[in-house]
Amino acid sequence: MTNATIEPVSNKPSAEKPPNNPLEQFVLLAKTAKGAAAAELVKQAIETPGVHVFGELLDMPNIKELANGPYGVYWETLNLFAYGTYKEYLANKDKLMELSPTQKKKLQHLTIVTLAERSKCIPYSVLLEELDIKNVRDLEDLIIEAVYADIIHGKLDQRNSQLEVDYAGLGRDIKGGETSAIINTLAAWCETCEVVLDCIQKQVNLANNEKLSAIQHKEKIQQN
Repeated sequence: MTNATIEPVSNKPSAEKPPNNPLEQFVLLAKTAKGAAAAELVKQAIETPGVHVFGELLDMPNIKELANGPYGVYWETLNLFAYGTYKEYLANKDKLMELSPTQKKKLQHLTIVTLAERSKCIPYSVLLEELDIKNVRDLEDLIIEAVYADIIHGKLDQRNSQLEVDYAGLGRDIKGGETSAIINTLAAWCETCEVVLDCIQKQVNLANNEKLSAIQHKEKIQQN
């Protein structure tokens, strides 16, 4: 097998009310939690399945207070889960919480999302290095888990040793300073689209004029 497309299992529609944003419970609790309680809240948030964005929690005053004091590592770790990668975790372990296996796996999944935002074809060699995984089998197992968790959608190109990403099933948090850059990129993209559409319209008009000229020329020949 050279290409393996992974399809997540689809659940049957349910008449029950869909669950709320899984982060919401932590945001509500953060209104009153302080100090050790707020630190424990951070620990639970990065551990809980389905919680993959953390911006709202980072904005809570009681959580921000963790940055200055004995619980600073919890603040730094929450920032890492919001914006960082597993490789950054390995490089700064002395400044961060010690992660459980579940937390490590979540950060690895989030790292795949970040890589997928940069490239739709990610070589296994890059993934192995970024995720600190020693063999391809473990890497493919991690990717398959990410697909079934609706974190990414794609297929394993085993012949070319790469992950082909169709799209990410979730988006990561965006730092405030990055918003302007994203807006500028989108504006430039829209401008490029307008230029391309204008060129296409000119080509269509040219083709229509040539077609009309050909028809008129043919009619003139037939009349003669």
